[in-house]
Amino acid sequence: MAAIVTAPSVTAVLVGWSESDPDRTAATFVTDPLREDGASRLSYAGLDAGARSVAVRLRAAGIGPGDRVVLLYPAGLAFLTAFFGCLYAGAVAVPSSLPGRYRHERHRVVRIADDAGAAAILTDTATRGDVESWIAEEGLGRLPLLVTDDGAGPGPGNWTMPDTDHDTLAVLQYTSGSTGDPKGVVITHGNLLHNSQNLVRVLGLDENTPLGGWIPHFHDMGLMGIILPPLLSGGGTVLMSPSTFLKRPHLWLHMIDRFGIHTSAAPDFAYELCTRRVTDAQAEGLDLSRWRFGVDGSEPVRASVLDAFRERFAPHGLRPDTLSPCYGMAEATLFVSGALDAPHGSRRIDAEALERDEFRPVADDEPGRPVASCGTVSGAELRVVDPRTHRVLPDGGVGEIWLRGPVIGHGYWNREATNAAEFDATTADGIGGHLRTGDLGTLYEGELYVTGRIKDVLNLRGRNLYPQDIEHELRAQQPELGSLVGACFAVPGEDAGRADVLVVTHEIRGVKEEERLRRIAADMRLTVAREFGAPVGAVLLLRPGG
Repeated sequence: MAAIVTAPSVTAVLVGWSESDPDRTAATFVTDPLREDGASRLSYAGLDAGARSVAVRLRAAGIGPGDRVVLLYPAGLAFLTAFFGCLYAGAVAVPSSLPGRYRHERHRVVRIADDAGAAAILTDTATRGDVESWIAEEGLGRLPLLVTDDGAGPGPGNWTMPDTDHDTLAVLQYTSGSTGDPKGVVITHGNLLHNSQNLVRVLGLDENTPLGGWIPHFHDMGLMGIILPPLLSGGGTVLMSPSTFLKRPHLWLHMIDRFGIHTSAAPDFAYELCTRRVTDAQAEGLDLSRWRFGVDGSEPVRASVLDAFRERFAPHGLRPDTLSPCYGMAEATLFVSGALDAPHGSRRIDAEALERDEFRPVADDEPGRPVASCGTVSGAELRVVDPRTHRVLPDGGVGEIWLRGPVIGHGYWNREATNAAEFDATTADGIGGHLRTGDLGTLYEGELYVTGRIKDVLNLRGRNLYPQDIEHELRAQQPELGSLVGACFAVPGEDAGRADVLVVTHEIRGVKEEERLRRIAADMRLTVAREFGAPVGAVLLLRPGG
């Protein structure tokens, strides 16, 4: 297999596989791995033919190179033909979640279409009615809607290869937009090829190592992690709907077993969910011995979650070195670092030293905070920088993570002012071209440790506290909080000049007696004071969904 990055485009790699091994399975969509008929497959020849047909239809509709096309698909194989169809037409794919039932979900997709300057919308037959209703509701009738799996339109015979290279825009990958309007990261063919090559190399992927999972195809971990690297390396991707996983988590693990998946990936909560909800009966017959890498990323990695998952599924063949914390983001196409070449490990660090931006390991029997290693950096240059002075920090100094290299996206779409500050930062010693991630961490003995987000850090009485640490410690020491949701934040003191006050909120289930609720709140205050040395101004206990 030739190096992926030597190809001129993603399109060229897929065409190459369809010509050299047309019957090889490119993608499998799994509805139920416990049923013989619970999966459907698509060959490289079938994917190539479908992509060509979509490209021809796009061109017939006047959609060509550089035009942005919004993709609205449920989980399944139809998304793949539409995505590659856009690239085969030289157009720019804009993956999005479906509009959904709720107003904020529907409006978010409108903002994506407007921000991208979309020229068309693609969907499938099953979703067409809902998308048409959304288009009418939002006044988007000006945009042509093409249904890509209805068999209509010209066939693939009239397709010609577009003039694309590493610098050609391929995808606008929109971020979650949790704190504002979603921003589209400009991702080129070169970005996709370099990211895929990095993952192929560090994971040891080839045509005999399938990769799969349930992460949504519109998420960067889904598209750039689960779908593209195995497709471009010939191993094929194995996909499952996110809703299937959330309803029946054990099916993800049985999918890994049945299809011999070499690598799968999920956020931290998924490993915790499996540990809590997969019963012995559901795990019966499960064999995870062929699962080489279980990547944990996309949200803060908790060492305790991985320890619990490993202990729960070790009797089912899970290797001690399978679980692999990683670090990445859409702005870097996806992958930056991963603990993929050594057993899962974490270091216990001095919490007070961390408040002073120092990463100081302590012995296991000493008070401290466990921080999971995200392994060695691959495919990008990483520097830890003081976010105020821009001075590059030495080994063990905690600062903002800055990145640069061929996997870094080309800024946010139509946000030139933001791009200058966030995608072209220069260190104090004059090294330019960095992406400022907003994440805090350190390099220690060659490994990356991520400690939090700059925007999340609470500064209380001159001390830097990480809210996720407080929330995790409360759940660990208060069984009534279980795996429910909580948050910590600071509010100004009542009088001018007074220090900020820490407020803790958390959901609680199964407790109704007022006296017991007051005792739990008092215990939570005591936990925060004892473990973090911080007084709590208020504790608010909430009913789930209330």
